[in-house]
Amino acid sequence: MRRFAAFAVGVVFGLTLSWSGMTDPDVLRDGLLFRDAYLMLFFASALGTAFVGTRVLKALQAKALLTGEPVSWTTVKPERRHVVGSVLFGVGWAVADVCPGPIAAQLGQGVPWALATLVGLVGGLVLFSRRSAAAPA
Repeated sequence: MRRFAAFAVGVVFGLTLSWSGMTDPDVLRDGLLFRDAYLMLFFASALGTAFVGTRVLKALQAKALLTGEPVSWTTVKPERRHVVGSVLFGVGWAVADVCPGPIAAQLGQGVPWALATLVGLVGGLVLFSRRSAAAPA
């Protein structure tokens, strides 16, 4: 059931990204260069929805649908690693004209360069996991 739910959420997410144009490099590029407000408005609507949604979940003391576990999270003070990670994410996004989310949707749409982006993403994840494993605790 969990795998089906994860698959269904992934399909809905991919369809939403495709429908909204977030898999189109021109839309992303124009938004990142502030030539078109669509990307920023899309982000603002997502941020607003998440802000309200998380407050509602917390107020209702909601439980996860599949596991029954309480929905909760912790907050941490931003550290150097968060800033460095954000910069690396932004640089990768600017170079590839896509963030990690839409890569699968682009592959589904038959966008040829999405495969190269996926290879870069997987390579980055492998390097990160090796570095994390080698780092002292």
